[in-house]
Amino acid sequence: MWIRSPMQRLLMAGSAALPPVLALLAASVLFSLFLLVQNISPAEVFVNIYQGAFGSRFSWENTLQRSAPIMLTALCVALTAKLGLIVIGGEGALVLGGLAAAVAGVALQGSLPPLGVQAGLLLAGALAGGIWIAMAGALRHYRGVNETISTLLLTYIGIAVLNHLVEGPLRDPASLNNPSTHSLDAANMLGSIPTTGIHWGLGFAVIACIVAWLVVNRTTFGFAMRMIGGNARAAKLSGIHVGWVLVGACGLGGAAAGLAGAIEVAAVHGAANSSLAVGYGFTGILVAFIARQNALAIIFVAVLLGALEASTGVVQRRMDLPDATLEVFQGIAFLCVLASEAIQGNLRLPHPFRTREATS
Repeated sequence: MWIRSPMQRLLMAGSAALPPVLALLAASVLFSLFLLVQNISPAEVFVNIYQGAFGSRFSWENTLQRSAPIMLTALCVALTAKLGLIVIGGEGALVLGGLAAAVAGVALQGSLPPLGVQAGLLLAGALAGGIWIAMAGALRHYRGVNETISTLLLTYIGIAVLNHLVEGPLRDPASLNNPSTHSLDAANMLGSIPTTGIHWGLGFAVIACIVAWLVVNRTTFGFAMRMIGGNARAAKLSGIHVGWVLVGACGLGGAAAGLAGAIEVAAVHGAANSSLAVGYGFTGILVAFIARQNALAIIFVAVLLGALEASTGVVQRRMDLPDATLEVFQGIAFLCVLASEAIQGNLRLPHPFRTREATS
């Protein structure tokens, strides 16, 4: 068996990172052309993006806080991609996870100490998101329903369920112009990491990414996931229960997205409302593709996309641009990443050390 040296591993990591890096550079060029056509200075836009995301301590904290839900929704895509699935329903799992967390948190208030309330609402959010995406996995395996279509439709259903409940049966009468569920008490909200203005959700998200990497790369369950992604028929012939693994992996991915919604409720909003559906689930799709479904790489890529989210207001105020301007950049980046994947697959670019490994 061929054992790679540290230098070889570094070269392989670099070769894996090259296509998405080039795709982002191409997206930056296309976005610059998009701005120039409108007589807008690309340099000024990028400077404001940097200042809004990393120009001060507050900017850094804002960026890192926005990165937390993006990391978790990206895991929803990355984990299921190991099975060869394209799941894009993280937004639906996030909003339902937030709704379940708000309901559980309010129900537990007064009967448990703050730590118990926080644990209960985070668990409720993860369970709601996990069940939601696991349904798509079950439909895929047992009924042959395409998971991309089903998770997209489930997202619209999830957002509709959220809006119906917060504007109807679960609405707090005190929420006038912004219909919401009843709010969590301040004592039951997730606090900030000491000496920072960053809530503990970032810590949960980073830990989740590390645990996901360990599950995929260091457990038999992760090996089964990767084997199914390589050849589901061969995995079945090898004795792997494909259905259980597929539904379980979808459940884990959905739980990560549901946890993102619970954190948004417990650390940011204090209640469930329409503000949960701000697109973190869709941004997570882009992060997962740029990170090439590597859970550790997701941490760093999510910070970059969180920087775009955090700098939107600065760009809007200083340059009088619509808040959708940076969404255009994200859309162009997504297309470029997809194009790079397609080009790489068609060209069959050589992989370092593949020949030697095959012959050893």
